[in-house]
Amino acid sequence: MEKIKLGNSNLQSSRLVYGCMRISGDNSLENRKKGKAAIYKAIELGFTNFDHADIYGGGNSETLFGEILEENKELRDKIIITGKCGIRLSNEPEKGNPGRYDFSDEHITSSVEGSLKRLKTDHLDMLLLHRPDYLFNADKVAKTLQKLKDKGLVNYFGVSNFKPSQFKLLQSRLDFDLLVNQIEINIHNISSLEDGTIDQCQELEISPQAWCPLGGVAYPAWGNTFTKETEKRIENELARQSEKYNSTQSAIILAWLLRHPSQILPIIGSTSIEHIEESVKSFDISYTREDWYQLLEARNGIPVP
Repeated sequence: MEKIKLGNSNLQSSRLVYGCMRISGDNSLENRKKGKAAIYKAIELGFTNFDHADIYGGGNSETLFGEILEENKELRDKIIITGKCGIRLSNEPEKGNPGRYDFSDEHITSSVEGSLKRLKTDHLDMLLLHRPDYLFNADKVAKTLQKLKDKGLVNYFGVSNFKPSQFKLLQSRLDFDLLVNQIEINIHNISSLEDGTIDQCQELEISPQAWCPLGGVAYPAWGNTFTKETEKRIENELARQSEKYNSTQSAIILAWLLRHPSQILPIIGSTSIEHIEESVKSFDISYTREDWYQLLEARNGIPVP
């Protein structure tokens, strides 16, 4: 597994990040065993960065991972645990409350404390603010993050789904660098390549992490807008490239992301052992610039201008 430095820090991460959103499934014994097996396989294959959020599985995903840490005391110092917070679901904590975002000191602090308890660890290596809170006060958020850092509860920070202006605003109030922006990047959603987000990542040495990297290939992308015609063009081009590189379509699309000079870190969220093994094979592909643009052309239906 390729290793990469996160942002301009010395924190080394596996190039592929393992996403823990689905590891507890319906929290049945069968699904929890499957989730544990997937994590152990990911560790075996060289994954060192494990992505969590306070809302994943209603907290059960963190609890399951905490069991693994309890079973393997030596593992904690060998991995990066990334947490996320800021999304509050509807009807919580009271019935009638809307779904919302919350960067208040009270919510961020209680969220981190809850994650640490479920994960059975005394600190998060990285905390990401999950989705931009339209009402966030950058000065107050900066104080909260600094407090968490000073208390040793979180070592490093980043954001998720932030636009360049939102990232710039928060960074302007901090005395330390944000290392990560976790955003949707896949063959369906290439907005980050066009709206300045990826440009900002290169400019400021921010590590872009791609959630839903296989959207539009292995499964429909979030808010899929592809026509059947577009899907067929992409399928045909991926089939051609799969034959050329003697690889699967999923590995091809991961290679497409890995080829970008911003050093995108795709997040792999499958609990299928086969799919986890398949993802690592993307590093064996010597993916060309020509094929990168050929796939882009298949997506767009027209050559680049």
